[in-house]
Order: sequence, then C-alpha cells, then structure tokens
Amino acid sequence: MRFVAFAAALAVALSACTQVAQGPSASGGRHPWTKPDDLRIAIHTDVKNLNELLSSDTTDTFVDRFMFEPLLSADPKGNPVPMLATQVPTLENGGISRDGLTITYHLRPNAKWTDGVPVSSKDVKFSWQTIMNPNTNVVSRHGYDYIRSIDTPDDTTVVVHLKEKFSPFVNTFFAESDQPYAVLPAHVLASYPNVNQIPFDSAPTVSDGPFKFVSWSRGDAIVLERNDGFFMGRPKLARIEIKIVPDENTSANLLKTHDIDWIYQPSITVYNATKSIPGTKLVWVDVNGYEDIQLNTQHPPLNDVRVRQAVAYAINKQALIDTLTFGRDRIATEDLPYWMWAHNPGIKPWAQNVSKARELLQQAGFTPGPDGIMQKNGTRLNLVLVTNPSNVTRRNAAVQIQSMLRQAGIDATVKSYPSDVLFAPAGEGGILQLGNFDLSLAGWYAGIDPDDSSQLMKQNWPPGGYNYSRYYSPDMEAAQKIALSSYDRPTRQKAYYRIQELLERDEPMIFEWYTSQFHPINDDFKGFAPNPVSEGWNAWQWSI
Repeated sequence: MRFVAFAAALAVALSACTQVAQGPSASGGRHPWTKPDDLRIAIHTDVKNLNELLSSDTTDTFVDRFMFEPLLSADPKGNPVPMLATQVPTLENGGISRDGLTITYHLRPNAKWTDGVPVSSKDVKFSWQTIMNPNTNVVSRHGYDYIRSIDTPDDTTVVVHLKEKFSPFVNTFFAESDQPYAVLPAHVLASYPNVNQIPFDSAPTVSDGPFKFVSWSRGDAIVLERNDGFFMGRPKLARIEIKIVPDENTSANLLKTHDIDWIYQPSITVYNATKSIPGTKLVWVDVNGYEDIQLNTQHPPLNDVRVRQAVAYAINKQALIDTLTFGRDRIATEDLPYWMWAHNPGIKPWAQNVSKARELLQQAGFTPGPDGIMQKNGTRLNLVLVTNPSNVTRRNAAVQIQSMLRQAGIDATVKSYPSDVLFAPAGEGGILQLGNFDLSLAGWYAGIDPDDSSQLMKQNWPPGGYNYSRYYSPDMEAAQKIALSSYDRPTRQKAYYRIQELLERDEPMIFEWYTSQFHPINDDFKGFAPNPVSEGWNAWQWSI
C-alpha cells in the first residue's frame, strides 16, 4: 500500500467506467433491492483477526479500519489528511523539527472510544510499544523501529524522537504507509503481555472509528453498526455487513442478484461478468501497486543472479496482461508506477527471450536434460511456485507462468495456500514469512510515499518484515539510506532512480503489471471516494 502529493497523471476514477441505472436510482429514488442505510460487502477471504496491529494483508486492514483510526489518512489524490491528529506535521507548521528528528502531533480533543474514554497520547505511545514488543506477531515494524522514544507531555500531545532522519515518517507513523496501522486503546489492552491471542482480537469491545463491532461468524460474515459518537460526525450508514465469499464468480452472481452492494478488490477476472450489471457501476482507482513474482534469493539456485535473470527472461509480461487483465493494465518495469514522481522512465521492460534464459542457465552450470528441463549434478531444476487460489487472476497466472518457465527449461511445482496461511505472520505459520517457497505470485499495495525499503532492505527480512525475497545488496542499502534520510524531493528522486536500476540488475522480484484496481458497486452507494491505500478512509460519509 506513498508520496505526499500525487502527480497530475494519477487519475482516481471516481466516475463510473460502466454504469447502467435505468431503475429508481436514475430518478433519484433507491433501487427496490437496495437496503436503506445497510451496506453489504463481499470479501474474498476471511480476516485472521480484528486487531489492527496484527493485520497482514489489505483485507484485514480494510475491515479493521472501519473500527479503528490512524493519526493521518489520505484524500483520493494521495494527499495526507488529519484523522485523530488535528493537522499533518510539516517543517512549515513546526510539526517537524529543523533537524528532522522530532515530530509532534496534536490529537483531536473530541475523539473518544465507544466506552466514552477519550483517545489520548497514551494510546498512541502504547500502540507503538505494542508494535515494537518482540513478542507481538506484527508483520512489519518498518518506520516504527526508527523511533528512539515518545513523550506524552499531556493527553493530546505526542512528541516522537527519531534515532535518525526518516523522510517517509509522517506518511508511515499510524498513517497510510505500506503497512497502515491504526491506534488501539491502552486502557483496554495494556494489561496483556502481548496482544496475539486475546478476546479483543475476535470481538473488539471498544473502538474509535465510524463503526463498532457486532458479530463475527467465521467463514460467513462480519457485522458492524454505526458509532453515533464518531468524532468526525455521525455516520450516514446504520450497518455494514461484510460477507466472506471465497469464490469471485459467486461474488459476481451475488452482485447480479443484488444480494450484495460491493465486491471488495476483485481480480480483473470478473471484469466482464460485472461491467454491465443493471443498477451497478465500476469505480477504477490507480494505486501504488503491482502484481509480481517474488524470488527467494536465499534458496539455491535462486541465490545465483543468472538464474533469477533467466526466470525473468522466460516471462512474457504482455501475454499475461492480454489474457489476465483484458489488456487493461500496463507492463511494469520495476516497482514504482509510471505516474509517480519517483518512477525511472529510463528503465525498459525485458522482452521474453527463451534462448537468453537457457543461455544464462547454462552459464550457471545447468545442462538440458532428456525432457528439456535443465539439470545440474543430476538434479532437475524444479522451483516451488506458491499463490492463493481465492485470487482467480493469480490462479490462472500460475498455470501460464508454469508453461513459460517450462519453455526455458525450468520445472515449476504450483502450491496453493489460503490467503490467511500464505500471508500470515511467522508465528502463525505464514508461508512467505517463513520462506517456504522459491517463487511467489503475489500483489502489493504500497502507501502514499515511494518508500519501498520495507521490501528491499536487509533489516526488513522476515519474520517481522516484508522483504519476502530475502534480498540483500550493499548498493541497495546505500541507495535506500539516501532515499530515507533526505527530505527534499530531487535528492530522493535520484535515489529512487538508482534503486530501480538495481532492481533491474539483481532481479529479486519480477514486476508483471501496475495495478489499476476496480470496484463493482451498487450505484445507490454514494460517497465512495477511495484513496490509493484505503477504500474506507471516509466511511462515515458513505450512504446507500
């Protein structure tokens, strides 16, 4: 899920790409199937828990953020906006000190938990301490580990002292970073040694967001109801029902029969099935994200860059886009999308070259076997490719990539895991966190800053980090240090150009296409204005 002011090229498509509204909605009334003030959402996988600090994928965060708020969020163009904080800290308003080492936040005095206790600076400090507790099963501590200490001179003031300058900090600390955390209630949770397995995780007793918890029937549905005391104003919706629907085709049928109002983050596979449903529309959003193949650089033979490059040359990105995204998405060069100020236009995508792939494998000591699969010392070149079957696009991509790799002499064994296993923290047996793979088909939604260090630096190796590729390069570490310690854009831009050059050289990941996420929704659903990280940042303004 990343930068302070998005380039003009970022087109957040708040208008419908497809809209058919011939019923009552077209004349100002509601469709007969719409349930007034009751929003019904389909998600493709159940959440692992309802504790925002333990979230490990976009679905977890999506659900949790209805109940819990960060200090800062972002508007639809990616500009940071205050939530629990009264303003966004900057050098100009004194929120960021001149040396870049102290950041001060002032909290809204009217923000309260649903039990009436005010949200205070103690909650912010407690939430940071919980993230940094080595016994807490957080997926990432990126950015939070730059903090030396936090002072709370009064209930509405938070003073953060950094160990060293960290330019993405304001967009990271309880904000819309690539691991967006919200603040949790200290008065409810501080007595626990850690928050990994406590009753609150499955039934939050208090919250400070626009909605509060009612029930969670695992594998079936989560029900939330309006928080009348929400500090940004009384939410317009009375109820949200989040249905767990593992099969996307089933979700599309539920939208057709009007048993749901919104499919959350569907894969492009259901585009044709949802684009012309009467009474619905598609909302498109360009995000700082992509689909990619992660290569475990610590697993032989992928610890040899020639083998990683061979895998890259075996992949036909345009063919994947044409068959999997209906040609709608754009080839990715490296990780930062073409509309972002930190994107390096000098990097060009590698074209598929099977001969070059085989040549690189031979340079790495492999020879063709009798069936065309490369081998070395009598061992076939077999790689384990993991993905989550609930995502139809990745499931189909796995089959195509398996075929492409075979043409280059690489045998791939596809293993599918439920999302809550594939992306789980290490303490819960997460496949990626534990490194039990060679190749991983996955997607990534980054934040509103171009900071990509959480995936590319040694300090963010799992467990407790998102560098699933276990990638390490002294050159990358040096470039990241410049990008993370410089507050001026020209210096950061130069560093990110270098970072993308290193990604092209070292191939720890193969970026397939930049993501343009679409959301099929009931056209009675009003106020939906997703930012590039969070669809529900303004949920109190929604109505139906």
